[in-house]
Amino acid sequence: MNGAPPYFMPLDTRRQTLHLARRLAACLRPSDLVILSGELGAGKTFLVRGLCRALGLSERVRVTSPTFSLVHEIKTQLMLLHADLYRLGTAHEVRDLGLLSRRDEGCVLLVEWGEPWMQELGGDALVVWLSARPRQARLVSNGPRSGDMLAQLQASGQNAQVVKEP
Repeated sequence: MNGAPPYFMPLDTRRQTLHLARRLAACLRPSDLVILSGELGAGKTFLVRGLCRALGLSERVRVTSPTFSLVHEIKTQLMLLHADLYRLGTAHEVRDLGLLSRRDEGCVLLVEWGEPWMQELGGDALVVWLSARPRQARLVSNGPRSGDMLAQLQASGQNAQVVKEP
């Protein structure tokens, strides 16, 4: 990625995941890209839901996985596009979704399963890997803007740690 060490956060409870969501929401600016990775059930959509709530989305509005529709547009303090690229197989399919042009318009992209398509999404992404065992988040940046986001998250953390790659 960008040479900065990964940043790990334990997510032993739902409260810790929501704490990460609030901290991440405070870092976001228009046109940011956040890639969410991790096995099924690791909490990617739950993290997005918490982030949306932190950005002012009403509890009455459901935040679900865009597995079948591929992209959900969510109006919060920032315009968010929540995408799930799991079922896509080619760069052409990713480009056809128009996510890059929406990012250029200022939308924040929250993309599940987006790691293979980072270039098609414009690069400079904060990558959040969620694992179920142990429950934790591993955050890595790959550009200047995502590096700033990672530094801001590190500065705002209390229960996180910076460690070198195993």
